[in-house]
Amino acid sequence: MQTNEREFRQTTQFLTEHDDFLVVSHIQPDGDAVSSTLAVGWLLSCLGKNYVMVNEGPIPRRMSYLWHSEQIKDLSVDPLQHKYSHVIAVDCADYARIGKVRECFADNAQILNIDHHPTNDKFGAVNLIVPDAAATVEILFDLIGHLELEMTPDIATAIYTGLLTDTGGFRYSSTTPKVMATASKLLEYGVDGPGLSELLLEQMTLPQLRLLTRALNRLVITEDGKISWVTIDDEDMLATGAIHEDLEGIVNYPRNIQGVEVGLLFKVINENAVKASMRSNGNVDVASIAQSFGGGGHVRAAGARIEGTLEDVVSRVVEQVKAKL
Repeated sequence: MQTNEREFRQTTQFLTEHDDFLVVSHIQPDGDAVSSTLAVGWLLSCLGKNYVMVNEGPIPRRMSYLWHSEQIKDLSVDPLQHKYSHVIAVDCADYARIGKVRECFADNAQILNIDHHPTNDKFGAVNLIVPDAAATVEILFDLIGHLELEMTPDIATAIYTGLLTDTGGFRYSSTTPKVMATASKLLEYGVDGPGLSELLLEQMTLPQLRLLTRALNRLVITEDGKISWVTIDDEDMLATGAIHEDLEGIVNYPRNIQGVEVGLLFKVINENAVKASMRSNGNVDVASIAQSFGGGGHVRAAGARIEGTLEDVVSRVVEQVKAKL
């Protein structure tokens, strides 16, 4: 992983010279976003700083085992009392991904932007962006070392969680020798690797299983067998009792079909908008496709919120994928 020493110095200066931070990750946070939020909170506590951790909505229930996860405020039920001048955004590929928490920023707010997405638009006053990092927590692991802070088992578990989830259980191409070396160091702190893999990668809720069944019943694959997709709408969510976090991993099923180059999941947001999740087996840069629709992500995993009806969005995205193929 290539790190920029100047960016690390600027980050250290931002953390040490200011106080009263707001820490935020992207809307509908995943394992890396939640773990990164908590890692920054822990780091700030070690530096004796005041901080508040917040997200537009709730964190996934399966992340409740993480250190101080209950302290991440859900803005939808726990509004903040004042606006913040110093903000640390983690795992946000662009400014819009922060969501409604942006309303809690002071007009002159300075943002420290820590992220690993190649499509990051560097919206911060200080930007610590490492595109070849497997996860934002990998950057934070290095930052903790740079600050010479003593790792604890609790925060090692959080960082391992982010690595585990963003590398698909250390199966994706982002799993570098450095990632494995970092994971090995974290295990030395007492992290329960097998237990976390069981909880985060193997277990499914019953609503999630029912939702997957409905989605796979509508699976579509192109004639050449290279593109496959599933769709999910509000009726599916209501009928199964599923919540947003139950969507996790469903996009991998069409992608995992032998011969498929790109797997897609289309989740209806409302009658005029659809969330498109994209996964590639390597020959197609889905990040560039997502960017063309105002989204972003990685070469093999990306997404975008797209205005239009489900039929319209499916047609437009599939045509873009075909053009890339």
